[in-house]
Amino acid sequence: MSDPTIITLISILVTIFFMAGVPVFLVIAYWVIGMSYVLDLQLLNMGAALQDVFTDGFALLAMPLFILTGDLINRSGIARRLSDFAYACLGWIRGGLAMASLGACGLFAAISGSNSATTATIGSMLHPEMVKGGYDERFSAATAAAGGTVGIIIPPSIIFIVYGFLMNLPISDLFVAGIIPGAMMVLGMMLACFFVCWKNGWGYIIALNPMRVIKTAVGGWLGFFAIGLVLWGIYTGKFSPTEAAGVTVGFGIIAGLASFVVTYFLKMDQTKDWSEKSVASMLVVEGFTIPQVPGIVMRSAQITGILAPLIAVSVVMQQILSLLGAQQVIGDFVTSMGGYHAVLFTAMAIVFVSGMILESLPVTIILAPILAPIAASVGVDPVHFSVIFLVGASIGFITPPYGLNLYVASGVTGVPYFRLLRYTTMYLFALISVWIIVALTPDLALMLLPER
Repeated sequence: MSDPTIITLISILVTIFFMAGVPVFLVIAYWVIGMSYVLDLQLLNMGAALQDVFTDGFALLAMPLFILTGDLINRSGIARRLSDFAYACLGWIRGGLAMASLGACGLFAAISGSNSATTATIGSMLHPEMVKGGYDERFSAATAAAGGTVGIIIPPSIIFIVYGFLMNLPISDLFVAGIIPGAMMVLGMMLACFFVCWKNGWGYIIALNPMRVIKTAVGGWLGFFAIGLVLWGIYTGKFSPTEAAGVTVGFGIIAGLASFVVTYFLKMDQTKDWSEKSVASMLVVEGFTIPQVPGIVMRSAQITGILAPLIAVSVVMQQILSLLGAQQVIGDFVTSMGGYHAVLFTAMAIVFVSGMILESLPVTIILAPILAPIAASVGVDPVHFSVIFLVGASIGFITPPYGLNLYVASGVTGVPYFRLLRYTTMYLFALISVWIIVALTPDLALMLLPER
């Protein structure tokens, strides 16, 4: 049997594994091992590549730290305060609670850097409230899934860290470049949400109360401080993204533990008037105890344990694809399209189709080293292309058949996966529209960058 036939059979076999629900990490690992035997590559090469990723990738240290930050912010109650603020601002509009959940996703994304964490956190908190508020449960779950897409675009972003590591780009520049496109994604989805809710008459409307807005803003000050701390430190160059991740973890632990202590004494102190207690309680959150910290860290470690090996085997997969000539084939195809816009939109189409069947990490690791140099050769700014690439990858989170956020939203809300699909259409339209605008307007990604 010839090598091309064996390669084809192995690829078909792992595709069947993927469709049968085998974890993506194992699917890629099986393919890499099979290709290593066919190409007479020593498996020692795979081990060496895995070791290089984990020992030489200082920038990747930010990934587990930002995942831990998201869990700390969620467990402490800070995420709930951010959601309350978003609802106070938008509850007076038709579909205000649904729009508030999208806004809360944007705020939580600015701390966690993870799409799945954003979807799971906001979905579990606000889906029951939306159903009680007169929204269709399928739409409510789909809204949480769509809102989670900004988790990898609004800084800090785990996938921007990976992209910067692979392409040797300043991660701080990538973070800053994602601010405006991420905000546009949230606003675009809010417009789609308003249209759907207005058309169906969903959602109870509350009066706009400036005092409630102020009160919830004060109550969410810890979350705003965390967001500002990350953006200020990275934008001014006070610390690197990895250092920023360490700082936010420290802040999350201190805020969570201190808030628990203050809340405990407020409940125990019977000498103070309740009105005084309510003012003080605005400034602190529920928090958590020291014995609970290991459990929070363990949960974050479990997520990291899923993502880190996936990055490593995807790097090896990219190397094997290069040996097989896949990079050359894709590169020649994209280059043959012609000039600037033809190459750009062909690359976007490849990213979009890939995102339908793969998670953003393997899409980034496999395709970014192929497409980014081609885009740069026709004049696309590398930082601008990183934003284009990753906005496209984020859309894949709500695009079947893969649609990771749809699975996450289904899991936390109990709404079956296929029942969510109907209400993702408008969100997909909004996100694709923003994607095209960002691709055609480089300044949206580059205007906030310092002089380079």
